[in-house]
Amino acid sequence: MATPRELLNAAKAEIREIDGPDVAARLDHYQLLDVREPDEYEQGALPGAVHVPRGQLEFSVESRLTDKNAPVAVYCAGGVRSAFAARTLQELGYTDVVSVIGGFNKWKDDGLPWTTPRTLTSDQRNRYQRHLLLPEVGEKGQQALLDAKVLLLGAGGLGSPAALYLAAAGVGTLGIIDMDVVDASNLQRQILHNMDRIGERKVDSAKKTLTAMNPDINVITYDTRLGADNILSIIDGYDVIVDGTDNFPTRYLVNDAALLKRIPVVHGSIFRFEGQVTVFDPYVGPCYRCMIPEPPPAELAPSCAEAGVLGVLPGIVGSIQALETIKMLLKLGDPLVGRLLSFDALDESFRTFKVRRDPSCPACSDNAGEIVIAEYDEYCMPHAVLKA
Repeated sequence: MATPRELLNAAKAEIREIDGPDVAARLDHYQLLDVREPDEYEQGALPGAVHVPRGQLEFSVESRLTDKNAPVAVYCAGGVRSAFAARTLQELGYTDVVSVIGGFNKWKDDGLPWTTPRTLTSDQRNRYQRHLLLPEVGEKGQQALLDAKVLLLGAGGLGSPAALYLAAAGVGTLGIIDMDVVDASNLQRQILHNMDRIGERKVDSAKKTLTAMNPDINVITYDTRLGADNILSIIDGYDVIVDGTDNFPTRYLVNDAALLKRIPVVHGSIFRFEGQVTVFDPYVGPCYRCMIPEPPPAELAPSCAEAGVLGVLPGIVGSIQALETIKMLLKLGDPLVGRLLSFDALDESFRTFKVRRDPSCPACSDNAGEIVIAEYDEYCMPHAVLKA
């Protein structure tokens, strides 16, 4: 049986090695691959290095370094593991691989540049492990979620599932605005709350539930009415707004403020057995006024309190809103920008409709005038029409 030294010599005979200063002189040329263990990586790493521990290389590297023809410089602590890793990469089809002589220890001794990378804690790695396994998310994506700020308009039927999944996903700051109290009639669908919270402010109940689920997150509560006098200050600094409101005046108000602040809005609505979701990305896709230029008369648009709603429906729609929010935060896939997703619970069907920007939209078109933040309640009363 070959000794460890013989195995190392055999590996080095099949690879190319390079001195650290030669790599440092061409940092923009190489993809840097760190194959040390997580605790070693946390102490310091080469700038921009991709971290894949040696034991996970065969399973993970191809999703992290997708261009097999790009030059790769592999390093470990002293140059031993990187030699074996370089040979493995060659066996996996990478065509231009070098191992850094002396590894990270010699790199530091030579006074070459290195950084202390931002990493997840061990508890966070355990909590978000299934995210970390996704190449499209990984540690960098999880850190982006932890840095993100999402504002939820409402802690009710849509806000409940959206908030729960965003909190579970590790969105670092969740703002929740709601001026209502928990009522027994809410519990059929508003799963943030429970019997013990009846009579409690909804934002306080929501915060208790979310922080108990994930201590990583910060929940900011706004126990107030959202109006023209406070909306710009409340939404300022948030990355995405999740709209779970159920009335036209607030939707128009949110639309105009979001356009001014250029904050995407993930819109959801429910009625009886039907739900809809779309994403309004300011000046990229249509806005709410492009889709619904004028509110219908109030008698033609009853609220859930007036028309009823199947309790599980908000869970489906709110969960899709959470998914679209995460896609926007991580720039994943194809968000519902310019598309309206419609769900019919009775026949269990989804349909997608195109929604285009209105070239004459009074809010977001090229010729639109100055956006004025104003209350719209009087325009949404029975038999009234919005004159925009």
